[in-house]
Amino acid sequence: MTIAAKAQRLIDLYEAPEILRVVNVWDVVSAKAVAALPETKAIATAGHGIAASFGYSDGSTPRDVMIDMVGRIAASVDVPVTADLDDGYGDAGETTRLAIGAGVVGANVEDRLKPLDESVAAVEAIVKAAAAEGVPFALNARTDAFVRGGGRPVKESVADAIQRGRAFIDAGATAVFVPGILDANITRQLVDGIGVGKVSVIGLPGALTATEYESLGVARISYGPLPQRVALTATQELAASLYAGGVIPSGLPALN
Repeated sequence: MTIAAKAQRLIDLYEAPEILRVVNVWDVVSAKAVAALPETKAIATAGHGIAASFGYSDGSTPRDVMIDMVGRIAASVDVPVTADLDDGYGDAGETTRLAIGAGVVGANVEDRLKPLDESVAAVEAIVKAAAAEGVPFALNARTDAFVRGGGRPVKESVADAIQRGRAFIDAGATAVFVPGILDANITRQLVDGIGVGKVSVIGLPGALTATEYESLGVARISYGPLPQRVALTATQELAASLYAGGVIPSGLPALN
């Protein structure tokens, strides 16, 4: 499958009636493990997870390190890969060009609550760069209206997310990612304000299920750094068991 065909496949998954479920990965072996499941239709990378793997804090991974890793992940699987590209590294268009060159066909890019005109300009730069490469890039434009909203009233964060989300969609984004624990009422407001099939969420503890979000018109659900945390917790538990005289469990699946 060509990169343009993979990109169109990812766009189609966003636009399908069923919610797109993507399990976030952080390296080649985690990508292969998830891709081996028949239910996997696409894969998302976790910027926080990749940063942790290299010893960086979230959001501080150098661009060349990030592009190299998401490219390795994209090359290791057959399904479309959408990458967490932080805030675009100060040049969202060039970062998109590099990501496409590495085999990535979609991305999350954060607004970090920068002024709206700057955030819209970044979306426009991404869309323009992808068009120049001939790839229908699936941009999941992220607004931090909730996670960086501080102590302001929820209704203000909802209004801010809707204003930014509409602007991002008008600028060519495929969907708008609104991270945070979104209940049914907040989710309904976001979908009504931004559009059915245009809102993307994260599956955090305490959030709704994927099926519940789907019924509200959400396009995509991802899980951020949580799959890595689950894996690391399992590793710690295994280590504790081995220190206590345990053995490696039998029946482990082989990974190529």
